[in-house]
Amino acid sequence: MTSVDTHDRASADRSDRQAVARRLLDSSEQLSYDPVQEVDWETPLDTDHHGTSPEWSTLYGTSYWDEMTPEQQRELTRQEAASVASTGIWFEMILQQMVLRDFYAKDPTDPAFQWALTEIADECRHSIMFARGAAKLRAPAYRPRRLVVELGRAFKTVAFGEAAYAAILVAEEVLDVMQRDWMRDERVAPFVRTINNIHVVEESRHMKFARDETRERLQGAGWLRRQVNAVVVAGASYAIVTSMVNDAVYANAGLDPARAIREARANEHHKSMLRSSCAGLMEFLDSCGLLTKASLVFYKRANLI
Repeated sequence: MTSVDTHDRASADRSDRQAVARRLLDSSEQLSYDPVQEVDWETPLDTDHHGTSPEWSTLYGTSYWDEMTPEQQRELTRQEAASVASTGIWFEMILQQMVLRDFYAKDPTDPAFQWALTEIADECRHSIMFARGAAKLRAPAYRPRRLVVELGRAFKTVAFGEAAYAAILVAEEVLDVMQRDWMRDERVAPFVRTINNIHVVEESRHMKFARDETRERLQGAGWLRRQVNAVVVAGASYAIVTSMVNDAVYANAGLDPARAIREARANEHHKSMLRSSCAGLMEFLDSCGLLTKASLVFYKRANLI
C-alpha cells in the first residue's frame, strides 16, 4: 500500500468516525432524559416490589431462595439492585476519567470530541440517578473490595486505547442485558424501572461509540499488542462483574451471610444468566482478536463464558 493509499484510508476512517459521532450527538439531542424530572423520587418506597427481576437474584434457584419468605426475597433483590447501582457509579467514575484523558488537548471542533463530552455528561447524570435510587431502596453505600478499588485506580491511570474502550464496553453490555429485563418487569419497583429505562436508552449510544473506538484503535495492531490487551480487558471484566453484588447485601437483607454467600457462589442458575447476557459481547471481542486463550481464564472464572 502506497503512502497516498494510506493517507486516503486514514482520511476515510476519520470521516466515518466523525459521521458516527454526529449521529450520536443528534440522537442525544432528540432522546435524552432528565432523571430529576422523569423519576418519581417523591412517592415512598413500596416494599411489595422487587429491586430486580427475581430471576436475576444471586440466590434465585437455590434451596435458600425457596426457604425465604416473599418479603425476604423482595428485600434481597432491592439490596442487590442498590449494590449493582453502586458498582455502576464506581465504574462510571473510572470511565469518565479515561475518556477525559483520551480526548485531552484534542480538536474540540471534532464531533467525536463533542460526543465524548456528551457521554461524560450522561455518566454524571447516571451516577447521581443511581445514587438517589440506592438511597430510596434504603440501602447503604456498597463499595468494591479495597483491592478492587486500588486496581481500578491503577487501571484508570494507565489504560488507554482499545483496552480502555473494550473494558468500558464489557461493563455497559453486562448491565444493559440485566436492565432490559428489569425495566419490563412489573414486579420491579416503578421508579427502578424508570431508572433502568433511562440507562438502557442512553447507554445504547455509549456502547455504539465504545465498539467503534475499540475497532478503530485495533487497526494495524500486532499479535503481541492484542494478546496483552486481551488479558487487561479480561482482568478488568472479572473485577467489574464479581463486584456487582457485594457480600454485605445478604446480612442487610436479614439472611445468614455465610450460607447465602456459599449458595450464591455455587448457583448454576445465576452463572447461566451471566453467560447468556454476554454471548453477543464475547462474539464481538472474538471478532476483534481480544478473546484469547489467556483471557478465557478470567472470563470463565467470572462466569461470562
